[in-house]
Amino acid sequence: MEPSSTEGGAEEKLVRSLPHKVILKHGQELEEEQEELAEHQPLEQEDLNFERWKRRPIPKRTLHQKIDDLKKYLWNAETNEFMGRSGKSWSLILLFYAALYLFLAAMFGGCLFCLMWSISPYHPTFNDRVMPPGMTMAPHLEGHEIAFNASDRKSWRKYARSMEEYLRPYNDAAQQRKNIPCDKETYFMQDDLDEAAERKACQFKRSWLGHCSGLQDPNFGYSQGRPCILLRMNRILGYLPGQGKPINVTCGVKKGTPEVLGEMEFFPKSIFENKYYPYYGKLRHVNYSSPVVAVRFMGVQQGTNIQVQCKLNGKGIINDSPTDRYLGSVTFSLEVGA
Repeated sequence: MEPSSTEGGAEEKLVRSLPHKVILKHGQELEEEQEELAEHQPLEQEDLNFERWKRRPIPKRTLHQKIDDLKKYLWNAETNEFMGRSGKSWSLILLFYAALYLFLAAMFGGCLFCLMWSISPYHPTFNDRVMPPGMTMAPHLEGHEIAFNASDRKSWRKYARSMEEYLRPYNDAAQQRKNIPCDKETYFMQDDLDEAAERKACQFKRSWLGHCSGLQDPNFGYSQGRPCILLRMNRILGYLPGQGKPINVTCGVKKGTPEVLGEMEFFPKSIFENKYYPYYGKLRHVNYSSPVVAVRFMGVQQGTNIQVQCKLNGKGIINDSPTDRYLGSVTFSLEVGA
């Protein structure tokens, strides 16, 4: 007995009544089952033919073809293009870069103008220099080593020549012509002048250095085994050393007994006088001459390498820094032969 039309209609209504999502779900499961079956099927011979997947070699071009392609790239007469671009395209590119670099140049010039306008050429806006000064010496030729024989002129002539060059700006005639005599023992303050006004400098004459001036003895004592050295405190803009009191200079043996160094003489004094400070810079203190202290070693033990240390002493002075050997002091070796 065949199923009645009523039963067929009921089944059709049941299928139609199923949600669309269920149909999609069953279709997705069917596709997944087909993919799993395809994975387990053996590869056919066509799939194992890897030659068909290899890149085909590009045919070699002759030199003539390459030259023709280059000529066409440089100038294409058909399209009137130069290096792949039309005249309009090149004009727009050149115009863009011209405007860009003009803008950058104008911005750089404006920044430079603002910088030069905001800073002073006479006094730095930011000063990272440490305030405690260092100290330098002359002669300074082969490091901080002075070794010579008094009887050998060639061994000490270089030191005497270095001293002479160092003291040339301190000649009495030059100091009298450029600088003024100062008798006060206080700081030579000139802050009331205009910023750009030239500051006056006190005289420091070479003749004040006595036996270490090179005027009485052009050999500076080296030919007699009594060498002279010059000590100078480093320049610091606006610095007032000693807090009102002069900075004192002392020299001694760094390692060993002090007797090997013998007696010492200081010229003109063993101090840096306050009248030479403050320093106002090269542009304003044009003729400034830094004061120096000359030390003459009268009785150095011959044939002995002596480590000599000269120090600055005063308020605000640091002369024992473990990291900076030139801060407030200078150390050198001295060896005098017969």
